Amino acid sequence: MAKLVSKVYGDALFEESIEKQSVDTLFHEVKALLAIWRENRELAELLDNPKIVKEEKIGIITNIFAGRVSDDLMGFLAVIVDKGRQKDIPAICTYFIDTVKEYKKIGVAHVESAVELKSEQKAMIEQRLLETTEYVEFEMEYSVDPSLIGGLVIRIGDRVVDSSIKTQINELHRSLSKLQLS
Repeated sequence: MAKLVSKVYGDALFEESIEKQSVDTLFHEVKALLAIWRENRELAELLDNPKIVKEEKIGIITNIFAGRVSDDLMGFLAVIVDKGRQKDIPAICTYFIDTVKEYKKIGVAHVESAVELKSEQKAMIEQRLLETTEYVEFEMEYSVDPSLIGGLVIRIGDRVVDSSIKTQINELHRSLSKLQLS
């Protein structure tokens, strides 16, 4: 149900941003809103309190965000709170951000390596991904997993390219296990 809610509201905000040509503005505002929401659990708890009526909750949102975000986002937040969907704000924001990234052809790549990569290596990987995908920009996330032994594991969405030595050894082991000695 939460996925459906985030899709409905996220799509509505995205369509509005396209219509009003404010995709970039709302993209940055929603990213900031999500960060604020995650850092301030008290705000979410306050808005989830059943003893506080909707009008007061909308007042709280207005006091915090009015003048700091666009009128479009302010109105959108008021609608979400009015509909009692404030618990879904993080999911709605995440859905909207992901939708805008797809629209703007911004990929998110998760790169795992056995050792810390140098900045030149990171730049080469990003350049190669730009050359071999439809994306025009990447948000790169790097992590180190010594168990890979060597090579890389790159994840973009549901696609995985695994050139790690660990995987190659495992595949070799499986192949050799299938051989029957006569």
